[in-house]
Amino acid sequence: MKYEMLVGLQVHDPEQYQDYRDAMRPLLEQHGGGFRYDFWVAETLAADTDNEINRVFAIYFSDESQKDAFFSNEEYLAIKQKFFEKSVTATTVIAEYSVAD
Repeated sequence: MKYEMLVGLQVHDPEQYQDYRDAMRPLLEQHGGGFRYDFWVAETLAADTDNEINRVFAIYFSDESQKDAFFSNEEYLAIKQKFFEKSVTATTVIAEYSVAD
């Protein structure tokens, strides 16, 4: 079983956001993680949030403890501050769940 999150973002600087993805990917992989799906969204028809969403992805980890370790990792937090916070206006965690391998 893997632990997965479905996340929606409002990305206002796609190039800076790609720099974030490139910088965090090796660390994500070290935590047994990766992306299963990734979409640019042209139109949101229904949402249980006031946040605008133009990017949706499914990110997975080998288990929930690896997710927690990744998001609290000092190196990740530095990458997030350098790239993510300058490129993303809003983050919406749509769902978190376990999936079969």
